[in-house]
Amino acid sequence: MTDSTFEAFRRAEALLAERRPLEALRELRIVLEAAPEQAGVQLLAGRAYLGSAQFARAEEAFRKVLEIDPSDHYARFALGRTLQRQSRLPEALTQLRMAAAMNPTPEYQEALGEVSARLAVERDR
Repeated sequence: MTDSTFEAFRRAEALLAERRPLEALRELRIVLEAAPEQAGVQLLAGRAYLGSAQFARAEEAFRKVLEIDPSDHYARFALGRTLQRQSRLPEALTQLRMAAAMNPTPEYQEALGEVSARLAVERDR
């Protein structure tokens, strides 16, 4: 990454931290063109897409991260949340189970519980 793309990446991170995902995506355009195969770039893009409810793009970005690094538990968690938001609960459950097995944080466990409960309710109908 060049200095200008690195600065754009940092600005995008800051905008995303401020909950401004669309502005973050604008900053990320040049970064995505310059470094599309870097996991960190795809992860940040996925988070921005998810934050702006662009679920298909978020899913694509998180899957790219997992192609690069299958052990990235956060990408699995974020992919699971993305699939959950698309009501693709069985797929979400699989990703969330893997994320929670890799890193059993309360956030991951809670998401896993939510999806499991929703699936149980749907089965009981």
